[in-house]
Amino acid sequence: MSELETQIENRRRKREALVEQGVDPYPTRYEFDLEPSQVLEQFGERSAEELEAQEQRLRVPGRVRALRKHGKTSFVDLHDGQNKLQVMIRRPQLDEAAQTVLENLDLGDFLGVDGRLIRTRTGELTVAADDLIMLSKSLRPLPEKWHGLADVEARYRRRYLDLVVNPEPRQVFEIRAALVRGMRSFLDAHGFLEVETPMMQAIAGGAAARPFVTHHNALDIDLYLRIAPELYLKRLLVGGLHKVYEINRNFRNEGISTQHNPEFTMLEFYWAYSDYRQLMDFTEELLIRLATDIHGEPAITWQGARLNLEPPWPRYTIKQAISHFGGIDESRLDHVADLAAIFDERKVPLPKVVKDTSHPVLQSGSRAEYEKSHAGTEIPDDWYGRFLMELFEETVEEKLQEPTFIIDYPVAVSPLAKPSAEDPRFTERFELYLGAMEIANAFTELNDPVQQAQRFRQQMQARELGDDEAHRFDHDYIRALEHGMPPAGGEGIGIDRLTMLFADCPSIRDVILFPLLRPQPTDE
Repeated sequence: MSELETQIENRRRKREALVEQGVDPYPTRYEFDLEPSQVLEQFGERSAEELEAQEQRLRVPGRVRALRKHGKTSFVDLHDGQNKLQVMIRRPQLDEAAQTVLENLDLGDFLGVDGRLIRTRTGELTVAADDLIMLSKSLRPLPEKWHGLADVEARYRRRYLDLVVNPEPRQVFEIRAALVRGMRSFLDAHGFLEVETPMMQAIAGGAAARPFVTHHNALDIDLYLRIAPELYLKRLLVGGLHKVYEINRNFRNEGISTQHNPEFTMLEFYWAYSDYRQLMDFTEELLIRLATDIHGEPAITWQGARLNLEPPWPRYTIKQAISHFGGIDESRLDHVADLAAIFDERKVPLPKVVKDTSHPVLQSGSRAEYEKSHAGTEIPDDWYGRFLMELFEETVEEKLQEPTFIIDYPVAVSPLAKPSAEDPRFTERFELYLGAMEIANAFTELNDPVQQAQRFRQQMQARELGDDEAHRFDHDYIRALEHGMPPAGGEGIGIDRLTMLFADCPSIRDVILFPLLRPQPTDE
């Protein structure tokens, strides 16, 4: 029998001993006065003399994290997940039931104590207990501590233990909760209405992503877990709700990385009569407010670097960013042939923007082959935009540490955004980068139903050529636009990635309580 199995067996015997002595190891309810953190907060400054004069009695619950026995006197540390409170127990002062509890007490048990608040000779605030109540008998021992990178996955799989033995995860999720509260408060103060939209949808829309599919038995129809709430929120603009937001769970059947989890949380908001430039100012104000409220200044610390959030944040078009950060002459970024040549010069294969195509340029990745094929073969219109985005990701993204707006994205990758008046190949769209991660995505909404229908048709053509992330045609959304949607700006902010930045966590799994992991085999 292993050491763990021996410990579990010993704890099970103690559980049975409690039951045999008439002590319920799992009572239903416990009336208490304060938890350990509250005791320390209210009485932490009281002197021994003040406590003795006051004769303060308290009932306090907590988890046993330390147990020290010295003859007939025992000391217990009770934890509430934040702080510990010492308990002193003199065995002769206990009744028979409380003595039974003490005899069968283990680390990890939940215990209720009743006694007088004192300070010991060492000055530690302590409950001198004269009654003990077993609140929950722990049948498995707690780990002393998670050590090193080898145990990181175990921390994700058993987050409940991670929270018990490590203080850092609780702090991370308190920051996450503060971010969500701050967003709600900010948007509510600006007149936005919080709403809820369907998580199961007949058409997966609002983003370019591969959805999860489920089936509704009663209606006998396939449904999709939403990849974004966008199209439903914009229907509300049609309906006259001109400032709406949703803190929403999204699901995308894609890869997993330090920045991607198949289930993630977004803030999305839509603002009638605004555009993407107004949203940039609004986003600066929001993030500065969040940083100041949570960290006390308009700055965050990310992986050893201090990132200053003081406005204004730089704004680069896609082409300007490639030129500035990638060192490529902007005059070479206007034609797909030039982009293909740049890929060839950098010894980077041409992006496969459409899957399963026999087009020579996608087969070879060669500039010579491209020029040969271009003479007699029609090049799809959206290749320019997709090539440009691939070059941006290759040369720019990892360099965007300070808050930076990248604006004016190609139409090919922005099927729901209003086209630019200056160049119809581009749209009024921005993405906010911080810590080399995309944090927000926003655009002036396309509200012309004729143009939107054409964009959907182009996306459907891409699907036919093998792009399974291309947007589907949503006839009801077009019908809604035909009734008239006011000009508007809309934005999505990734709460998981924002938490990574604000809590200085390098992986998205650190900021999700129960991230998706491959199941482990079990012999139970």
